Amino acid sequence: MLLHRVHSIEKEKITRRKISHYLLLIPYFIAANYKHLKTNIMTYQEANSISIKDYLESLGILPVVDKLYYGMYHSPLRQDDKPSFKVDYGVNLWCDFGTGEGGSLIDLVMKLYECNAYGAISRLEQGYYSANTFSFQGKSISERNSSREEKKKATSPIEIRSIQPLQNPALINYLKSRNIAPEMATDYVQEMYYRVNGKPLFALAFKNDAGGYELRNPGYKGCTSPKDITRIRFAGKKNNACFVFEGFMDYLSFLTIRHKNSPTYPCIDWQDYIILNSTANVDKALYPLGEYEKIHCLLDNDEAGRKATQAIQKEYGWRVRDASHLYNGHKDLNDYLCQKSSQPTERMQQPEKQTQSAKQPKQKEKNKQSPGEKRKRGRRL
Repeated sequence: MLLHRVHSIEKEKITRRKISHYLLLIPYFIAANYKHLKTNIMTYQEANSISIKDYLESLGILPVVDKLYYGMYHSPLRQDDKPSFKVDYGVNLWCDFGTGEGGSLIDLVMKLYECNAYGAISRLEQGYYSANTFSFQGKSISERNSSREEKKKATSPIEIRSIQPLQNPALINYLKSRNIAPEMATDYVQEMYYRVNGKPLFALAFKNDAGGYELRNPGYKGCTSPKDITRIRFAGKKNNACFVFEGFMDYLSFLTIRHKNSPTYPCIDWQDYIILNSTANVDKALYPLGEYEKIHCLLDNDEAGRKATQAIQKEYGWRVRDASHLYNGHKDLNDYLCQKSSQPTERMQQPEKQTQSAKQPKQKEKNKQSPGEKRKRGRRL
C-alpha cells in the first residue's frame, strides 16, 4: 500500500514537471509565430507598394498611352472622353488632371469604393478584385491568399444594372463609326447599363468565358471582372483551324470584311475563334489552342501583339501563322477596315494629285544642276 502511494506521488511530480515545462515554452511558441502571424496582415506601406498599373489592369483598365515611365488612362473615377488620368510607374502615384486629384494606391481605392483607408487596405488584403498577377514586394497576392474561392468573389467598381440585346442607337452609331456592320455584332455583343461611383453609363458588352464583360463606348475601354479569353465554336462542327484576335472589335471587323468580300459564302464557320481580350491573357489561350492543326494569329501590329504571337509560335511552332502582314502598315484589323472603307474617296482625289505631279517635272528641270556643281556642293558637306 505504501509502495503504491509512493508511485502515485512520483507520477504527480512528473506530470507537474511536464505541465510547467510546457508553460515555460508557450512564450517561445508565441514569439516564434508572431512574425509569421504579422506577415498575414497588410500594412499601409505594403498596400501602397502594390503597382497601380497592375491593380488597374486587374480591373480591366488599360493605358491608352503606355510609355516607359508613365501611362495615360481614361479616368476610372469619372466619364473621361480623353485620357487625362496619369500613372507614374516610377514613383507609383496617380493624378487625375480632370479633377486635380491624385495620390497613392490607397487613395485611389478609397475614391473608387468610397471607403476609408482601413477599408481600402482590407479590400487589397482580402483580394476583392480579380488580379492574377500584380507585384507585392516580390510576391504575388495569390501567394498570400491561397484560397481560390476568395478570389472568385472579386468585385469591381462597376455596378451592373442591366444587360440586354443591342438596340441603343448611340452604340449602333459607334459601331458604324468603326465601319463595323451592326448586324455582324448582334449575335456576339450586347448593351450593358451600369454605374461607376453612382454615375449611370452604358456600353457595348462582349462576354468572356469566365462570365466577365469587355466594355466599349466612344469614351471608355474597360471590363468587368473576372478577366478571361472568349472562345467561339460552332455546334456540330469540329474545325481543325482557329483564328486568334486581340480584341472583339478586331473579330467583328474580320466578320464585316468576310461578308463584304463574299456575301454569299463568307465561310465564317470554317474555323473556330479565340479572342484574347488582352495580350496578358495569351497564356490562357495556349491550352485550348492545342486542339488545332492550324492557328492563324491576327493580332495588333505593335510590340505587345508581336510578343503574344511569338509566345503562341514558341508553343506550337509550324502550326502557327502570323497573319498580321495582311494588314501591314495598320495598327490593327479595325484600322485596316476603316482605311479600306475610305479608299473610294481617296481615288476620287487622285486626278488632282496627278495634275500636281505633272507640273513637278518642269520645276525639277529648272533646278537641274550639272555634275560639276553637284560635286562642288558635295565637297561643302
